Amino acid sequence: MKLAVITDSSAYLSDESRGHDNLFVLDIPVVIDGVSYVEGKNLTAEEFYQKMEASSELPKTSQPSIAELEELLPQLEAKGYTHVLGIFLSSGISGFYQNIQYLKEEFPNLTIAFPDSKITSAPLGWMAEEAIKWAGEGRSFDEILANIQMQIDGTSAYIMVDDLNHLVKGGRLSNGAAILGNLLSIKPILYFNEEGVIEVYEKVRTEKKAIKRLAEIVKEGTADKDHQIIIIHGNALDKAETLRDILHQEGFAGEIPFATFGSVIGTHLGNHSVAISFVPKV
Repeated sequence: MKLAVITDSSAYLSDESRGHDNLFVLDIPVVIDGVSYVEGKNLTAEEFYQKMEASSELPKTSQPSIAELEELLPQLEAKGYTHVLGIFLSSGISGFYQNIQYLKEEFPNLTIAFPDSKITSAPLGWMAEEAIKWAGEGRSFDEILANIQMQIDGTSAYIMVDDLNHLVKGGRLSNGAAILGNLLSIKPILYFNEEGVIEVYEKVRTEKKAIKRLAEIVKEGTADKDHQIIIIHGNALDKAETLRDILHQEGFAGEIPFATFGSVIGTHLGNHSVAISFVPKV
């Protein structure tokens, strides 16, 4: 088996994995003030947040290109790949997953799977990297798919945003929830539900209490098995460090890495967001 893993640029990937021969990333452009950018090519995450703050309107994003994926698959076949795992941002926040399913039947010489990740950002990148690792260990395609599904089913992510208007204007949260949060200075904790849709999980009165609550949620959610915990932030390193300090005080002794919300997810969450995700270890 020669496995190609395809994801999209909403996934947070390590520098090491980005250079892996068997990992392919579909671009999701971000348009700021009429100019199209692709993070990692003509835009850094830091530059994105600076440009977003300076802009009078929210950036715009699209979904990954189906045409780009359709062009990539025959190229993979020509390079001798026999199996393809495509794992992309949640169907709950993009129509891409539903729109590409027909491609599995278009290439009879490739065994193709497109599971719904129901997530994005660091957990999505972690799953893609794990699949590459398992393939290198000689695991079968069926075993890799089963492991990925186990991670999809067991992954959780909880988010505290600084300004709900980004999610409202992007169509990712109801307007009523945003108005309530902004008027009453409530810091809602959001989460990806079982369908991969962002919803309000709890409403907490202050940011300090919300960060502490995120740590409590992690403790509750990881009690029964071993997880990889990742803290993700959008230009909010101070909040990420505070959250990690609380987790260490609560007895989490393992490594808790930081990841950043890039331009694609940062467009919808806004500046100064912080999140915690935990993915089951296989």
